[in-house]
Amino acid sequence: MIVSTCIAALVALLGPWALAGALSYGKVHDVADTEPRDVAIVLGAQVLPSGTPSAYLRGRLDVAADLYRSGKAKVILVSGDNRETHYNEPKVMKTYLVSKGVPAARIVEDFAGLDTYDTCVRARRIFGVDRAIMVTQDYHEIRTVATCRMTGLDATGTPDRSQIHDKVWWKGWAREFGARGKMIIDVVSHRDPVLGKPEDGVEKALKAA
Repeated sequence: MIVSTCIAALVALLGPWALAGALSYGKVHDVADTEPRDVAIVLGAQVLPSGTPSAYLRGRLDVAADLYRSGKAKVILVSGDNRETHYNEPKVMKTYLVSKGVPAARIVEDFAGLDTYDTCVRARRIFGVDRAIMVTQDYHEIRTVATCRMTGLDATGTPDRSQIHDKVWWKGWAREFGARGKMIIDVVSHRDPVLGKPEDGVEKALKAA
């Protein structure tokens, strides 16, 4: 009984990990090796009380800016949390990208990207994106690409690898075991994120590109 329980627990833990790895295999590259696509999507992360992006969010945005400057992406969709009036990840992300030389007209804000699954689903169903380069931290990239691909978005990934492997990084890596289990639950249950009406911001930005 104990052995079978342990085996079941191991399968439950490692199954989602293996699935994410299989779905993202060959899809994650650094900027230089990334296949050009019209849209890059940056997943949100913590914004500091000063109204500036945290180190992890800066790392993601720097990668997105590199994708734009190198011609690998024409438009950047910044997706994050804006559930409270005093906390606005997409606005901060856009401001930072503009400071790095990305034209404001090439940046589109998604104010309801509350988690990885929400960002993937909203990109396709709200913004009409069917192919994209996903930008996040290296330990998070595999799950991000896998989630998007399972929800119908043809995704590749270009990760931020600039963060030192300190306690914060390892905590994020360890969190992936549980998060990949949640990924399966979200996809299988077809959970609806916050949706709303379709938006044409990406389409307009591409036409102006």
